[in-house]
Amino acid sequence: MTLFDRQLACDDPWVLVLIPVLIPLLIACSYRSLTGLGGMRYLLALLLRMAVVICLVASLSNLQMRRISDKLTVLYLLDQSASIPKDQRDAMLRYVAKEVSAHRNDERGDRAGVIVFGREANIEIPPLDDDFDVLTELETTGSLQVDATNLAGAMKLAQATFPEDSASRVVILTDGNENLGDVRTIAQLMVADGVGIDVVAVPLESSGDVSVERLVLPDNIRKDQPFEARVVLDHQTHTTQEGQAAPARGKLRLIRRRGSQEEVLDEPTVELPPGKSVYRFQHEIRQADFYEYDAQFVAENAAQDRVAENNRVTAFTHVRGQGQVLLVEDWENRRPDGSGEFHPLVEALRRMNLEVTVQFSDALFGSLAELQRYDTVILANVPRSSGNEQQVTNFSDAQVEILVQNTHETGCGLILLGGPSSFGAGGWSNTRLEEAMPVNFQVKNTKVEAVGALVMIMHASEIDQGNHWQKVIAREALKSLGNQDYCGLLHFDGTDNWLWGRPQGLVQVGSDRARMIARLDSMAPGDMPDFDPSMRRAAAAFAKVPEAAVKHMIIISDGDPTDPNPSTLARLRTLGVTVTTVAVGAHGPIGQTPLPRIANATGGKYYVVNNAQALPRIYQREARRVARPLVKDGINVVPQVIGRHEILQGVEGSLPPIQGFVLTTRKENPLVEQTIVSPDPPDTESSTLLATWKYGLGRSVAFTTDAGPRWATQWTGWSQFDKFFGQMVRWSMRPISELDQFSVATQVRDGRIQCIVTALDPDDSSTRFLEMSGAVLGPDMSAAPLEIRQESAGRYVGDISARQAGTYFLTLLPGAGKPPLRIGVTVPYSDEYRNQQTNEVLLQSIASLAPKGGQPGQLLDGSLTESEFSRLLQSDTFRSTLQKAASSRI
Repeated sequence: MTLFDRQLACDDPWVLVLIPVLIPLLIACSYRSLTGLGGMRYLLALLLRMAVVICLVASLSNLQMRRISDKLTVLYLLDQSASIPKDQRDAMLRYVAKEVSAHRNDERGDRAGVIVFGREANIEIPPLDDDFDVLTELETTGSLQVDATNLAGAMKLAQATFPEDSASRVVILTDGNENLGDVRTIAQLMVADGVGIDVVAVPLESSGDVSVERLVLPDNIRKDQPFEARVVLDHQTHTTQEGQAAPARGKLRLIRRRGSQEEVLDEPTVELPPGKSVYRFQHEIRQADFYEYDAQFVAENAAQDRVAENNRVTAFTHVRGQGQVLLVEDWENRRPDGSGEFHPLVEALRRMNLEVTVQFSDALFGSLAELQRYDTVILANVPRSSGNEQQVTNFSDAQVEILVQNTHETGCGLILLGGPSSFGAGGWSNTRLEEAMPVNFQVKNTKVEAVGALVMIMHASEIDQGNHWQKVIAREALKSLGNQDYCGLLHFDGTDNWLWGRPQGLVQVGSDRARMIARLDSMAPGDMPDFDPSMRRAAAAFAKVPEAAVKHMIIISDGDPTDPNPSTLARLRTLGVTVTTVAVGAHGPIGQTPLPRIANATGGKYYVVNNAQALPRIYQREARRVARPLVKDGINVVPQVIGRHEILQGVEGSLPPIQGFVLTTRKENPLVEQTIVSPDPPDTESSTLLATWKYGLGRSVAFTTDAGPRWATQWTGWSQFDKFFGQMVRWSMRPISELDQFSVATQVRDGRIQCIVTALDPDDSSTRFLEMSGAVLGPDMSAAPLEIRQESAGRYVGDISARQAGTYFLTLLPGAGKPPLRIGVTVPYSDEYRNQQTNEVLLQSIASLAPKGGQPGQLLDGSLTESEFSRLLQSDTFRSTLQKAASSRI
């Protein structure tokens, strides 16, 4: 019932039927109980009881008085995805400003707002009861990912943004090439709520474009067997002034990569007619390995190829052969002839028919694809960070993640060989690499003296984001320390203060590591006037931890503070403290500040940093000094075999003696097999020499002594040296895939990767009822399970979302006891760069929906040019064709 601008409504009107039922019952029940009150009092009491009953029934039916409003809120949803040219996106702003100014009814209180969207959606302008006098650029587009069109996400955000007290309409300016979400479903929900939908269909440019759709390689490729690679290109027609379809001319380049080696197989000049074309390349592979193929098209005339992002695709193939091993060494140990300190081990593995590639730590792998050619990766006495004052290199967090995921998700072996720069002594504590090993890199046995102490002194620096980088490097240093190590941090905040552990300053890391890292967020170093007060406080703290075998200090500063007192430097030398100084944004000539003098006086290092990103590498390297007690050196013991393992199969007699190893702690996990230990220390928990376990789909090995250079010098002359390390490597290697039994095909369609496996028995009959599963490692190194279902005899199919462009590595597990299958699949570019025509069918379908109580929306041809604005403005997006809004009033 409506009266003026008020409406009486209820959610459950059937409850009101109780009123004519309950009122007569109430009168009948009240007759006897109220008759003694007299006439007027009886009537008043009865009326009150009736009012209470009516109120209760009205409450149960949710009876409300609502205000009816003529207001209208219009939200403009602007498609900012890459498929729409920039001039069209800029024109959207001008159209919206003119439309709001021309049609918004100020007297009625109409509101207008703007939402921009690509892969996600942002509110650019919330609903306002005002015109957009100046709307020439967007503020939120810088944070948008434009490689996808998510119409559904924009409409969901709009629905959540509409105010309650007005009718609602969205006006979508888009080409309709949706590749994320389901806009039809969201549109149905919106019109059911009374929201109107208008669409301005943005026409795409008619200029030509060439896309490289796919690169097809055979499923099974064998060494020295000729095969064909096919490249499929799509030339979307470009029409000349004469109305003829112009061919697109350019170079089609086919590149093959094997590890870091790259070769151009062919580079013909091609002339592409309109439509699809297929080019074939005949060649062969002469060496077994994991290969990456790259097909690229480069147009001679850029006007014929509007979108450059869709001009490249990649494919992978694996030709089986002997086991491939990558051995990574520290570049600081490279010899003049180019070999490394583990050259005897490399030669031994080659004698065992293993193909070994040596890579030094200053030229590391950069992607997971580079590691797919290898069956095992060996880190041979490699620290997390290497170098000197002139050059510092390190394993980035991304490279460590690649190493670990390569084992866990794709089944590659991982071996860590000991040395004074390996395990915890190499700065690997509290990293993902430690998670992958069967031992922890910290020594928990308090009877083993492995204690160091580190003090960091932070001075305000004038480099860009100086305070941020000081927090980063302090966090890296803390992560490198063991639980028994001590750490303190001095910063100047008006006076020289400890960031934690006052008053003593140096605190054992132990369980306080997380609290220390959290405290770093509150650090804001000021401009320290004098080095001496902080260095004296640090010396006093070092004196209180005599159990620390190594004492080290790192100072980061621009060199402004005055020199410390000579007696302070003498005190530090007496305590055995070395001081490394790092000059950042130093004033005056390099080397003339107190920093080099402090480093020289205490036996530390002096670094000059011009790029702040080098700071974490320096701190990782310097924190290794504190980890030196983790090395058990200067011994001469015969290793003891305490368990049976495939690595020792056929190895007869006692093992040669060793002169040292790195202390670790065996992980408390039933999968860990501890096979060889040192008799010193006697506790086997921290005396591991050889431990193995299965990690995810792969296997990892910890061998805490080295392979001959320093501690196992007698091993290189041992008659079973080749056999021992050859069996260690072969045990860790990826299992050989049964490609003769399984045929794997993949395809990318509609934002998903589909994997089809054909399984055959040795007699070529189809295999049924395999418990097949898999896992996928995406371009962002995130892992996801791959569910595989049997569709018919011998045919198994699985698929997974692949919205992100990049390389996906699929590992398929055919069943118990069967080795995994590996496939690389590249999603070269988003569907955003495929669609070149406006999807008018989709846009018409959502614009034609009739909202509840209103009329269907409009579909406009959105030729967004100044000459066309007058035509577009003839359609009023603020027209009153929607059900009026009713808002509740209490």
